[in-house]
Amino acid sequence: MTTASPVMTSTLVKAVTGKRGGAGKIKVPNRRVGSRVGAIATDAPPGTTNVDIDVLKKTTNDALRAIGYSESDAAVILDVLLYAQLRGNNQGIIKITTNGLAVADDAKPMEITHETKLSAAIDGKKQQGMLVLAEATRIAKEKAKEHGFGICGTCNTSTSTGALGYYCKTVADEGMIAICLAQSPEFVAPAGSSKAIFGTNPIGIGIPSSEGSTVLDMATSAYSWFGVLEARTAGKQLPEGAAQDKDGVPTTDPNAVIDGGAIRTFDGGYKSSNLALMVELLAGPLVGAAIQDKLTTKNWGNLIMVLDPKMLGQADFEANAAHVINRVRNAPKQPGVEQITIPGERGDAIAAAVIAKGSIAVESNLWNDLQKVAAEWKGN
Repeated sequence: MTTASPVMTSTLVKAVTGKRGGAGKIKVPNRRVGSRVGAIATDAPPGTTNVDIDVLKKTTNDALRAIGYSESDAAVILDVLLYAQLRGNNQGIIKITTNGLAVADDAKPMEITHETKLSAAIDGKKQQGMLVLAEATRIAKEKAKEHGFGICGTCNTSTSTGALGYYCKTVADEGMIAICLAQSPEFVAPAGSSKAIFGTNPIGIGIPSSEGSTVLDMATSAYSWFGVLEARTAGKQLPEGAAQDKDGVPTTDPNAVIDGGAIRTFDGGYKSSNLALMVELLAGPLVGAAIQDKLTTKNWGNLIMVLDPKMLGQADFEANAAHVINRVRNAPKQPGVEQITIPGERGDAIAAAVIAKGSIAVESNLWNDLQKVAAEWKGN
């Protein structure tokens, strides 16, 4: 384990507190910080480098500027990436070092192609996926604030939108419900198939409550594509049952997956496969995204829906939601079970511990690669 020394005064620690939050800040709900999740290890394990959070933030920002993003666009992408990275989510900086955020040569300003008082359709025009979904989220939120409901679909992007929980949390932190779906290229095989057809097809849901936001962020795949790339970078194996080779035979070798293999859906069976299919339909054909050859057509889709609970007359929704969540959390436990966790709790606890410490363990090869990209930025 090595250590990267700080070069900036920490600014992220100030963002730990507070339930409602604005853009550009990393938020961790008060109710979860070091309270309901067991002790979180923050020591850097072998093969990692302990990086000061502000160093990570500056290096990541420099890397984004080096790739070609403007100051304002880099700020949006940085916020999404750090939301994931600080939570131990593999939707973070690995996207930079694996060329997952390359600026498209033919990118143009995104365009609203259809709009009603409740809905909007955005042609991303090959803009970076996080920028497009952030704008879609903003539009859906504004419509929901005015009319109680907003829905926005996007198409024609070909780079990652990052952790869907980020967008859902920005909605839930404003007292509204978010449901977000994302489609991506053929990385995942349907149950029984030897060929990838689905994307990792994640689902994000944000629920406000009187004790803070609860955010579900899960892929319908057993592993994320960037997790496969991260495993290859670190020289690690994949979990058993998570993937298969080009012949459909189970494998733990990330290289076999990348070389014509596929990730499997999260339970390896038809329930997860059918759920992935529903995401594929709602974030694909419904929003005008590609329905085959998604990697080459570079036309991926997203869908976000925002609902104000008051739309259904539920003025007490947040208090009632907290009651239900606490019933689950405090339910009688099976033998050997120490605690029942709620979606997002562990990630929030990890982020809180990392921010309190002021540094984070980053896989050393990944950190070195990120620094190499950042070194190409010659600005301030």
